Amino acid sequence: MSDPSRNSAVDLIRTAALIGICVVNLPFLALPGSALLQVPAHPADRLAADLVQLLFEGKFFLLFSFLFGWGMQVQMQSASRQGQAFAPRYARRLAGLAILGVLHAVFVFTGDILVLYAVLGALAWPLRNAPPRRLVRLAIVMVPAALLGLVLLAVLVEVGLPEPDYRALAHGFWQATLVRSTEWPPTFVILLLFQGPLAFGAILMGLAAAQTGFFQPDSPGRRLLRRAFPWALTIGLALNLIVALSPMDDSPRALVGLLLLAPAAPILAMAWFHGILWLADRLSIPAVLQRAGQNSLSAYLLQGILAGLVFGGHGLGLFGQLGQAVLLPLAILIALLAMVLTGLMAGRWGRGPFEAILRRLTYGASRP
Repeated sequence: MSDPSRNSAVDLIRTAALIGICVVNLPFLALPGSALLQVPAHPADRLAADLVQLLFEGKFFLLFSFLFGWGMQVQMQSASRQGQAFAPRYARRLAGLAILGVLHAVFVFTGDILVLYAVLGALAWPLRNAPPRRLVRLAIVMVPAALLGLVLLAVLVEVGLPEPDYRALAHGFWQATLVRSTEWPPTFVILLLFQGPLAFGAILMGLAAAQTGFFQPDSPGRRLLRRAFPWALTIGLALNLIVALSPMDDSPRALVGLLLLAPAAPILAMAWFHGILWLADRLSIPAVLQRAGQNSLSAYLLQGILAGLVFGGHGLGLFGQLGQAVLLPLAILIALLAMVLTGLMAGRWGRGPFEAILRRLTYGASRP
């Protein structure tokens, strides 16, 4: 039975977020770190890289984080209605996410976000019953916290924090696994400082949204977002354009571009959020993509698995051979393929394969 507080907008947001996350992640699976830290030589590749940074980087991850917080509150409300204890179930779910995340980081992609969600989900637990206004205020505080995190990240890189080279897929599967196992710990530190504060703020916003019926068509939150949309789009695009055009070096301009991402990403994410909701009110996505949105864990993990088959030494071995101009449409294709496969499996078995694993880790063998 579907949750009464759920609607198709949630699945469309997850679908868009999955595409955006794949667009951002695929270059880290397809190119060595040296290629990611310099301006592409070919104009088409440079344009594609700038578009990814302008429109995608840091934005769709926040939409996913918002829904993580929203889902936490919805699950807690559902457990309360059923008279069930939610805390043990939630703890097991976070532990399950962490286990799957570590496996994903070691065997598929060091830029895994599941462990980060497990950590941020645990930090959000004490705030689960906080009133919406307090949650929103704390979420806003995460913007200056993100600035501090980026400053700390820049300092750590300067003093010698090892940066991953993302060459794992250039090798055979087991050698790549060994490389990932050594690169993942510093990568997680980078991910925590680079995306952690803003993701935590988005989770808190999701918690507040679930308490206030945000997804109702004419809710106060929807009306506020509608009024803010023109400003969020204009300011967000302007700030992110500065970020995208910042140099990739150790200059002060590069540092300003990095720090500007803290306010720029959430502002533009707000605009994309409203745009997706506007579309959700006017169209319905195919059932197979709707099921993929409901089983986003499997869709997300399949992205990396499919990318490994394309770029890895155990697959087509195309690592380092494609430019950004090709990777951009290829990322959308891989994301859609992962979602179609997930939707087909969920239609056949009732849920995605990794949702089934997480459900077993959460409930044990006794859950029907």
